[in-house]
Amino acid sequence: MSFRRDFVTKPIFSWARGVLPSMSDTEREALEAGDVWWDADLFTGNPDWSKLLANAPATLTAEENAFLNGPVDELCAMLDDWKINWEWRDLPPEVWDFIKVHKFFGMIIPREYGGLGFSPYAHSEVVRKISSRCLAAAVTVMVPNSLGPGELLMRFGTKDQQQQWLPRLADGRDIPCFGLTSPEAGSDAAAMIDSGIICKGNFEGREVLGLRLNWHKRYITLGPVATLLGLAFKAYDPDHLVGSQDELGITVALIPTHLPGVTIGHRHLPAMQVFQNGPNWGKDVFIPMDYIIGGQERLGQGWKMLMTALAAGRGISLPSLSAAGAAYAARTTGAYARIREQFNVPIGKFEGIEEPLARIAGTAYLLDAARRLTCAALNQGHHPAVISGIMKLQATERMRIAIDDAMDIHGGKAVIDGPQNYIGNLYRSVPVGITVEGANILTRNLIVFGQGAIRAHPYLLQEMNALGESDRAKGLDAFDTAFWKHVGHSVTTLFRAWGRSWTRGMFAPAPDAAEATGFYRQLSRYSTAFALCADMALLTLGGALKRKEMLSARFGDILSELYLLSAALKRWQDEGRQATDFVLLEWCMASGFRTIENRFAEILANLPNRFVAFVLSFLIQPFGARVLGPSDRVIHQCAQLILEPSAARDRLTPDLSHVDDDGGIARLEKAFLLVTGAEDIARRMRAAHIRDAKEAVARGIITQVEGDQLVAAHEAVSKVIEVDDFAPEALSPIYKKPADVHQFFQELGETRAAS
Repeated sequence: MSFRRDFVTKPIFSWARGVLPSMSDTEREALEAGDVWWDADLFTGNPDWSKLLANAPATLTAEENAFLNGPVDELCAMLDDWKINWEWRDLPPEVWDFIKVHKFFGMIIPREYGGLGFSPYAHSEVVRKISSRCLAAAVTVMVPNSLGPGELLMRFGTKDQQQQWLPRLADGRDIPCFGLTSPEAGSDAAAMIDSGIICKGNFEGREVLGLRLNWHKRYITLGPVATLLGLAFKAYDPDHLVGSQDELGITVALIPTHLPGVTIGHRHLPAMQVFQNGPNWGKDVFIPMDYIIGGQERLGQGWKMLMTALAAGRGISLPSLSAAGAAYAARTTGAYARIREQFNVPIGKFEGIEEPLARIAGTAYLLDAARRLTCAALNQGHHPAVISGIMKLQATERMRIAIDDAMDIHGGKAVIDGPQNYIGNLYRSVPVGITVEGANILTRNLIVFGQGAIRAHPYLLQEMNALGESDRAKGLDAFDTAFWKHVGHSVTTLFRAWGRSWTRGMFAPAPDAAEATGFYRQLSRYSTAFALCADMALLTLGGALKRKEMLSARFGDILSELYLLSAALKRWQDEGRQATDFVLLEWCMASGFRTIENRFAEILANLPNRFVAFVLSFLIQPFGARVLGPSDRVIHQCAQLILEPSAARDRLTPDLSHVDDDGGIARLEKAFLLVTGAEDIARRMRAAHIRDAKEAVARGIITQVEGDQLVAAHEAVSKVIEVDDFAPEALSPIYKKPADVHQFFQELGETRAAS
């Protein structure tokens, strides 16, 4: 063993130490945040499906269910999305009061501090339901329960800090926000210039050691109404009052917004979304050391604290909102495509409409499957950093596609704004989710595979830690152990990938899952090919892979698909292998397999080492990318599933908000039930080539009761396809009364003629 270490491993160790790229503190802390879960199994190339299936699905307690069916439904009934967005530009005061009284801001805060103590899954379900009614309200509720003072205090706060602040956050006496983004530093937190200088100062009449803060933050959700600001800044100790270092690193502290020097700015308007969001500033704001979250000992640990908290929060809030958006699109668009006719045929029956309908339905199934699986991991106490990044990226991107499809199918109904438009505001909101909590371009190109390759790989992090060990002898011993395990793993993976690829997964491991067994085999095959290609890319490119962002993005896409498709299989299993839902699973698998094979082909076409690319092509993709995506049969069946009332449709779109008012959604649901309920009547009339209900009654084709039923259905459809219009003076202050419109343009024409 010592011969291998000293004569074989040692030269490799010395070479690797020389080429290992430098890593910034923020990169290292991001890598160390959170943990790994099912992503680590996928990275082995040989996932243990029994482990996945043994995970208990996320469930709600009786108390959590009661909250969803009580206060959450009451809140949804109070929300008028049109008035909130276009008239009030804010939640009305009674809604703010209701949210505080019922502790919506304290869902994640433990009961011992006055919070609700809900699980991550309950948090997700609450956000999901409110999102289907009003996005401004959903964002208002989800932010205090995601990345912010509450989460950070629970994880890192001192006991005194928890006792002082958590009860106030739970009952709404304090409204929190978190200030991270600044004009100079968006995705690159290391570029932050917001500062805190350690010094002595006066605080509440006594001289104490503390920090003098100066900052400028923007895009801060709840910032304009916050009373407690969580602030990220760089701490400096020029007078060495706490140690020998000048620069201590990113630190997070609590800033009551009433302190002298704090300025709360006006509001931003993010893509016409009216949740509270805006900038704030601090000039020479002095705080004592015990306002640092976790106390003085947490100086300089802020970035790791934030990344650890984000590893959980990023997997809940936006994925929940996105899953709700896709389910909402499936329910509304399926209903609209069923009741809206062109050429005397429901538009959902046209193949050109079936394709986007199927995409919406399949996306809704996939996203909620992934949301549930991720929440199950969080419920168990995991904080899977890579998976949370996958979820935020993929959920928001796929919601964008689903909402685009919904807009296309609705046509003018979704384009014309007004109280009856139930899609337009969701469409406008999409870029917000794409941008926040780590912009998707950054997450796809740098984070998912860049972080996953190190954290989830079975040996790479051990090797990197060994290479970075200051004690060279100790590092060599650790590297020797990890490196040769890695070599053995790679050789095994090579032969495994070769065999599974050439047999098209015929003998790959899979549980007994009835007609879904083949899908498990294909995922085992793709996982092995992914592990092999990732190892070869790391071997041939080393640290340069970090700069090959397009290659990294493609690897990230494959890892994302492996996770999402695993979640879809788990959902189908957990829901009792519903036969009517199998077509949704087929759509997910065919779409995902197409993406995986295309990404492999793109990686192999662009891998710089062409010899390695040729060998890999021979081993894992000798005939190129061959999966074409869902068949026409699958597309047709997926589309039809959301065109008729059924248990399958309800399973696909569960627990959305249903408020019985005269709004667009209520009208749509009513019309959908009336139209589908009158289908047999309409069929008899079509067979008799009669379009008028009165004529059909007169000729005895249908009864009077059936005629009335058909008329009611037609009237309900007419109410749905109506769009809003506005008096000119309602849209512009230029006009004071209707006559002013004509007068204005008449005078304008006369002025132009005269000139």
